[in-house]
Amino acid sequence: MGNEIGNAAESPQTVRPRRLRATAAIRDMVRETRLAPDQFIYPLFVTEDRDRRNEVRSMPGVYQFSIDRLGQEAREISALGIPAVILFGIPARKDPAGSESYNENGVIQRAVREIKNMVPELVVITDVCLCEYTDHGHCGILNLPGSPDANPNLPEGYLLNDPTLSLLARIATSHARAGADMVAPSGMIDGMVAAIRRALDAEGYQMVPVMSYAVKYASAFYGPFRDAAEGAPKFGDRRTHQMDPANAREAIREADLDVKEGADFLMVKPALSYLDIVQRLRSAFPELPLAAYNVSGEYSMLKAAAANGWIDERQAALEVLTSIRRAGADLIITYHAKAAAQWLSGDI
Repeated sequence: MGNEIGNAAESPQTVRPRRLRATAAIRDMVRETRLAPDQFIYPLFVTEDRDRRNEVRSMPGVYQFSIDRLGQEAREISALGIPAVILFGIPARKDPAGSESYNENGVIQRAVREIKNMVPELVVITDVCLCEYTDHGHCGILNLPGSPDANPNLPEGYLLNDPTLSLLARIATSHARAGADMVAPSGMIDGMVAAIRRALDAEGYQMVPVMSYAVKYASAFYGPFRDAAEGAPKFGDRRTHQMDPANAREAIREADLDVKEGADFLMVKPALSYLDIVQRLRSAFPELPLAAYNVSGEYSMLKAAAANGWIDERQAALEVLTSIRRAGADLIITYHAKAAAQWLSGDI
């Protein structure tokens, strides 16, 4: 064995990649993919209660915050070097049309004003959808007998595309008026980016970017989010508008439509099971920023495995986040953002 190694060492043909893995310092020097807190966006769930910070049962370490508790949380997030949050609202009242979503004094509108007042440098992105605001839990207006938008040619309960667009435009402009830095339509409603862009421009908000959930799959990994946002559908599912997990080529078509409609950012959701889609979008649209959503189910799986002692949460979470960056995402929406920022800085 000694002679074999010696002979190999003498050969100019020998390649030894392990030379660049020999020490931590060398590994750091040649690391291809960098992970940093300024690549994270932290999701926040906001309620209309007072003095509330309730942990989400299925998402340990994630909380629902009342508006009066947001300021302190926003300061902590900013102090960790995380540049942005994305807000999800839990209204006190729901109805078939989700009218609280565009209430000028609604939960998200007030939350935006609170955060921008307390931590003006923190970028505030708002989720633009109706599922948390409708009493049926779906992402828009449904085809129901007797409703003004009822269409006899479509099945009862079908999500009506075009009537929903006008509501999404109202939501986005109300968020912009409240001071949101960016709006993020998430419903996978055809034409949503164009409708929102027209509405924002008409109201004088030409400088508010649209981060589109351009490729959002009908995934099984959203379950814990629905606990956190209290927006699970009361019946049926969202497969008529969210993408089939089996499809990849369709993702490029969806993203291309959003680019043509004026999207400033593209997003893939979920991230971990769709790294190939992240990579495809990075190649197809190199000029646009690309975000990926490391969703609730992906987060909760790691938390559960760590709680059982099956994995090291820190190592596993950083590996997952690095894989998302390696696939091509510029930004990662992740519930691990605060912990990861501390891990990367060596604080914990």
